Amino acid sequence: MKSITIVGGGLVGSLLAIFLAKRGHKVNVFERRADPRTTNVYAGRSINLVVSHRGWTALKAAGVNETVERIVVPVYARMMHDRDGQLTRVPYSIENRAIHSVSRGELNKVLLSEAEKLPNVHLHFHEQCVDVDLDNARCTFKNDITSATASIKADVVFGADGAPSAVRQAMARGRFNFSQEFIEHDYKEVAFPANADGTPKMDPQCLHIWPRRYYMMMGLANQDGGFTGTLFMPHTASAVTPQASSRNAGAAKQPGPAYPGSHSGPGPAVYPGFDTVRTVAEVTAFFQTHFADAMPIVPDLVDQYLRNPQSNLAIIRCGPWTHRDKVALIGDAAHAIVPFYGEGMNAGYEDCKVLNDLLNEHGDDNWAMVLDAYGKQRKPNGDAIADLSMRNFVEMRDLVADPRFILRKKIEGRLQAKHPDQWLPLYSQVKFTDTPYVDALREGQRHDRIMEQVLAMPGVEEKWESDPAVQREVERKALELLTGSK
Repeated sequence: MKSITIVGGGLVGSLLAIFLAKRGHKVNVFERRADPRTTNVYAGRSINLVVSHRGWTALKAAGVNETVERIVVPVYARMMHDRDGQLTRVPYSIENRAIHSVSRGELNKVLLSEAEKLPNVHLHFHEQCVDVDLDNARCTFKNDITSATASIKADVVFGADGAPSAVRQAMARGRFNFSQEFIEHDYKEVAFPANADGTPKMDPQCLHIWPRRYYMMMGLANQDGGFTGTLFMPHTASAVTPQASSRNAGAAKQPGPAYPGSHSGPGPAVYPGFDTVRTVAEVTAFFQTHFADAMPIVPDLVDQYLRNPQSNLAIIRCGPWTHRDKVALIGDAAHAIVPFYGEGMNAGYEDCKVLNDLLNEHGDDNWAMVLDAYGKQRKPNGDAIADLSMRNFVEMRDLVADPRFILRKKIEGRLQAKHPDQWLPLYSQVKFTDTPYVDALREGQRHDRIMEQVLAMPGVEEKWESDPAVQREVERKALELLTGSK
């Protein structure tokens, strides 16, 4: 039995505690925030999560999947809302497979309660990690209520303390590579209420997306009939020339009318960011211009925008993830990503399962080998899911309303249905299999090259739906390119 300190009691730290405690180790979890079961620490800045195949695999391995199943909502498709209020539904899978929407706060509460049921898990809240002695697996914590400090010695320390990780900061004092990239967009939470009778105002089994190129809003269902929505918007306003605006990577429509009050005459058009949409009049005009169809669904949309905090989005890459047999990073502390594939939590849960599998393979007394293998296996996949997440942002924001993109999905669906052993779309690889992220990314890039050539075939866009001969020729060409590109 080892004494283990987990810094961070969020989604990954709480699941890791369950895994390690069930192996017989003594686990202490230190969380800088209050206990989310007694206070709403996520208020106003939460993005709903989706549990995919990787997440379920890890939850099942930890023995908590049935508990989590009680708080999720199945989601089978994307539902795009265009500027005219028209809806387009695109299924995630030809087999009608689902991902599952879940409230971040509710999931954290459930996993903390499951961890606390184990006698060898001890949870400590309001404890901020202020220092880590890596060589001795010793952490110093400061209580944010009493200001008292405590030095805690362990055999192994896990940094599950998210993007601002104190454990990672301690590791960065040595030979350590680190990069942090803030993307152009920030976000605000938007709560979509249920109808008065508790029924949902939109299809709860879809991820709802309002793609507007420079902006995007999305919503995922909760069990109470409401949706947790998110508005993504540039941190600062941007000027776009007509020539640049026309080079839209596949978007079906231009960004729409310029924001009222902004420059839209000759020369660059100015599209607003969070820095220029601040007053009631500015916010109202912004939503009336870009998300008019959402305003009746969310009557207090303007009030929520003005009330809820603005949060940024960043990608963190670092390495190595481990220090000898003493310290390891896990989850967002190792690979914080943007939320556009809905895989951040699932990647962290896969970290936990891989670590548990390696302990099964090498034993609980061989931490040097286990942590070394864990870091080498997971680091490339952490980098790959970061790339995949940015790729999916472009897809959700720009491409989901593009007829060519929708046609590509139909062609890929036919290829998968008729040749499942040869063609599995990238989204299915990421969401519904255990294919390593790095392999899925490589295969997705290969599919891109093939589909570019397929969509360039004469008559495809005009005749795909109606001409079986064109469908057969497209299928033949795609498989020929697939075989030739291996």
